[in-house]
Amino acid sequence: MTVQYVGSLTTLRQREPTITFFSNLRKAVDAITAELVLNNWPLKVNYTAVYRGVKQRGVYGCDFDVAGMRVFRIKVVPRILNPALPRLGIDENPAK
Repeated sequence: MTVQYVGSLTTLRQREPTITFFSNLRKAVDAITAELVLNNWPLKVNYTAVYRGVKQRGVYGCDFDVAGMRVFRIKVVPRILNPALPRLGIDENPAK
C-alpha cells in the first residue's frame, strides 16, 4: 500500500510517499480504514472495492480531497515478498 500526497497542497508541505507492506489484503484494508477513521477522513475504502480493483486491474487507487483540492492518494498493489523456494536443482535420493 502506498500513500502519496498529490495536488496543490504538496507545494506547501513536501512529503515523500509512504509505502507499507501487509501480509494479506484484509489486514491492509483494516489498517487503512482504521487510519482514515482515526484522522477524520471519509471511509471511501472497503474490502470488496479493493479486492475487485486489484483482481481486475492489478491496482486499486482512491483519491481523498478537501474542498475540491486533492490531498492524497491511496494505492494498493499486490507484491510477492517471499516467493516459493526453488528445488535448487537437487534430485530425489535414489537409494531407498
